[in-house]
Amino acid sequence: MSETVKPYKESTASKKEQVAQMFDNISHRYDFLNHFLSLGIDNIWRKKAVKLIRVSNPKKILDVATGTADFAIETLSCKPENVIGVDISEGMLEKGRQKIKRKKLDDVIQLKYGDSENLPFEDDTFDAIIVGFGVRNFENLQLGLNEMRRVLKKGGQVAILELSKPKKFPIKHLYLFYFKFILPVIGRLFSKDSSAYTYLPDSVNAFPEGDKFIS
Repeated sequence: MSETVKPYKESTASKKEQVAQMFDNISHRYDFLNHFLSLGIDNIWRKKAVKLIRVSNPKKILDVATGTADFAIETLSCKPENVIGVDISEGMLEKGRQKIKRKKLDDVIQLKYGDSENLPFEDDTFDAIIVGFGVRNFENLQLGLNEMRRVLKKGGQVAILELSKPKKFPIKHLYLFYFKFILPVIGRLFSKDSSAYTYLPDSVNAFPEGDKFIS
């Protein structure tokens, strides 16, 4: 179902092309909006995910849909030898490269253009793979997951962060109101892209969360 949800409903471009365009458009404000709209909770989620993979002491880590590299940078607490981030948005990658250079992390983290459905790596390459809020944007979810499995070493770990919908009152109703009415207005105001932050709740609603995603 998530494959049919696209950022620009009037466009005939593929979901992959539209997602790349959308992130190019909002890359200049992405970090600010990500932290602001989640009240900084996204940072806590990343730390928890990295803590889960840290126990296996991964030396080579792949960050799929790396964006501006926040998740890749967080993995440095694992003391890896190499972290590679891939993304289909050159705009996001450029912001990530600027951040890595500013933090003097070039020797450990490298960012490159890469499609989740055709990862440019050999089989059994990585000790761990992470994806932060990215699998929801895959055009072909199963193919993207298959590719991650292909480049993961036997016994390796995958940590996927993704948004889901609360089930209990009153959090469920507050969340839906925020997602439907507040978030798109703030996102449009700061990013100047009227579709990006309406696509977000639409894609979350369509995504197979929880046990459905695991299956």
